[in-house]
Amino acid sequence: MDPTPDPRPAVSVIMPLLNEERHLRDAVAMILAQDYSGPLEVVLALGPSTDRTDEVAAAVAAADPRVRLVPNPSGRTPDGLNAAIGAATGEVIVRVDGHAEIPDDYISVAVAELLRVGADNVGGIMDARGTTDFERAVACAMRSPLGVGSARFHTGGEAGEADTVYLGVFRRAALERVGGYDPHFARAQDWEMNHRIRETGGTVWFTPALKVTYRPRASVKALARQYFHYGRWRRVVARHHEGTINPRYLAPPTMVGVTTAAAVIGFFWHPAWAVPAAYAAGVAAGGLAISRGESPATRAATPLVLATMHWSWGVGFLTSPSRLQR
Repeated sequence: MDPTPDPRPAVSVIMPLLNEERHLRDAVAMILAQDYSGPLEVVLALGPSTDRTDEVAAAVAAADPRVRLVPNPSGRTPDGLNAAIGAATGEVIVRVDGHAEIPDDYISVAVAELLRVGADNVGGIMDARGTTDFERAVACAMRSPLGVGSARFHTGGEAGEADTVYLGVFRRAALERVGGYDPHFARAQDWEMNHRIRETGGTVWFTPALKVTYRPRASVKALARQYFHYGRWRRVVARHHEGTINPRYLAPPTMVGVTTAAAVIGFFWHPAWAVPAAYAAGVAAGGLAISRGESPATRAATPLVLATMHWSWGVGFLTSPSRLQR
């Protein structure tokens, strides 16, 4: 009698790459070391990197037949994701970034939850962890509602349906149903596609049992650029999908507008300066509160990090040009 076949579906892990020389080898090793007992492959979409990413990817693929390479000439994330999906053969598609760190049971837990719930996409917590004092300050802010709002994939919470999740473990049929990632969205493509999955009757499911280590930006300039583009592209999504904006997304641009107006008015009517002063005091107190237990340097940097995230996101949202609309 033939042995009972493994009921676990075939899994394809997709990874868009651009200048990931530093982390790529370890990221792929973590995937290949998963305890998942079903068929597993890794598809790397290679953008036009300026470091040794392509060389490292070629070496990794040569060392293990489960790793395959596909080109992504534009280097844009949605294009790379779609190219990898097109080349993938698995029934389940797992998105992993080139600098992500996943635990050994990530795929097995995710697939079990996907099948148990009957969801189209399952994801967990974006667990920000830094190594320098500044990176640890960013991590404190990214794990707190003061920095990123109440999204469960940042702050944790109970399992349940969600608007979006970090990265994602998808049924291939769901991706095909909605046409994959929309290449128009250089940023916010995850939120936008999860919205289309939900609009077509699918379920996006959050579970705290999944946790992916995320490495934050290492400087104020890099963090400001990241959150500026987050805000800019979230407004593009709001224009494209009317009714998807909520108070959490409007808080930063509202703060920027009110605080700036009060600061200008303060030159003519001094009491108005109480508004920016109150914001500064709130950020300082909040930064100290969410960084308890960290080093003095990290605690000192956390208010600056919070303000950088708030202002960059808010300014990006307010200045998002209409030309970015499809």
